[in-house]
Amino acid sequence: MCRTDHSGRSEGCAPDSRPGADQATFSALLEDSAEDLYENAPCGYLSTTLDGRIAKINRTLLNWLGYENSELVGRRDFADLLTVGGRIYHETHFGPLLRMQGEISGIALELKTAGGGRLPVLVTSVIRSGSDGQPLLIRTTVFDARDRRTYESELLRARQESDRERERLKRLNATLQKTLLPPTLVDVPGLDVAAYYHVASADEVGGDFYDLFPLDSGTWGFFLGDVCGKGAAAAAVTSLARYTLRAAAVYDPDPAAVLANLNTVLNHEYNGDDPRFCTVIFGLLTPDGDAGGFQVTLASGGHPPALLMRSDGHAYCLPTPGGQLIGVLPDAHIATTSIRLDPGDTLFLHTDGLTEAHSADSADGRYGDEALLEFVQGLAPTTAHDAVAAIRDLLDTFGTGVDDDTAVLAFNVPRHSGEERTRPTT
Repeated sequence: MCRTDHSGRSEGCAPDSRPGADQATFSALLEDSAEDLYENAPCGYLSTTLDGRIAKINRTLLNWLGYENSELVGRRDFADLLTVGGRIYHETHFGPLLRMQGEISGIALELKTAGGGRLPVLVTSVIRSGSDGQPLLIRTTVFDARDRRTYESELLRARQESDRERERLKRLNATLQKTLLPPTLVDVPGLDVAAYYHVASADEVGGDFYDLFPLDSGTWGFFLGDVCGKGAAAAAVTSLARYTLRAAAVYDPDPAAVLANLNTVLNHEYNGDDPRFCTVIFGLLTPDGDAGGFQVTLASGGHPPALLMRSDGHAYCLPTPGGQLIGVLPDAHIATTSIRLDPGDTLFLHTDGLTEAHSADSADGRYGDEALLEFVQGLAPTTAHDAVAAIRDLLDTFGTGVDDDTAVLAFNVPRHSGEERTRPTT
């Protein structure tokens, strides 16, 4: 709209870029009759009697369905245009709700076309009443939902494809995880051995690993470690670490030399923009002749200390102070210690997923090393299988609080026949 100032000049007029003929056409369209607006609306309109007989239908809906006006008006019911499923829904839900509420909107139905096809639509119906308040007819608006149906079908297809891909990835991760762990622990004469791997997320491959394998001269090698991170990158380091440890132990079984070898390999392979490292405990088990025990030599590279549960009921950490992460520095410091396992003693190794589990009973929200030590003190003396079973039960109490994979490995020298467990008196 234009205004004129006190001098008669026009101001506030929007520029009109349409030619004169287009402006005339535009003005004519604004003057369309109500009948033309009804007939050629971008949606379908129809009016029916209260029993559903079609009394009026616009040209838009007729064109969608492929009918002539004379074929439907006064001759067919609205329900006749519906598919079998739609007709049942109309009789059992749509119609009763419309009568109770007076209107119903956005209902997805399918209409049958004259050629036998199906037209997906969204239907809104309103009951119109006369001046006396008595219902007279039903007015219905029909929106073409073909594009919406196509869009929904694409969304469903994409979701199904995503679900299939997610399931495939879970199977792949599970298979990959199995290749990184020994399927069963080897049998060591005179030793009770147990292990457990708790998977925090089925969608990701964890970085924890362990193994037990024979070496020359009746000695057995074992290790337990934790690679930083998760997923494929961590799995690659896990695989490299596991097989490097086994190969290095065959070449030189000294635990410190084995971890030094692994440190060199990781530092060489992952010293770029994406450094990878791990914590590891590597040990040797050597049977101690007729005494029935085992000599154990441990080397640690930044790993949580092993726990020793003695046959007399005492339990404590095996100190390996100063051991540095494997793969970070070219010459990492590796801490070593030696112990003897006598009948009734149990050696317990774990990754930090256990001690870093969320716990409501802890001041800092984590389970912690002190709580774990107190827990195993309550178990001693015990067997390898009983200790691992108790840890499994403990992990279950944390529920979703265990947000990192956890591996545990336990060794126990069985008691001699007839020997009983004893606890220290307090």
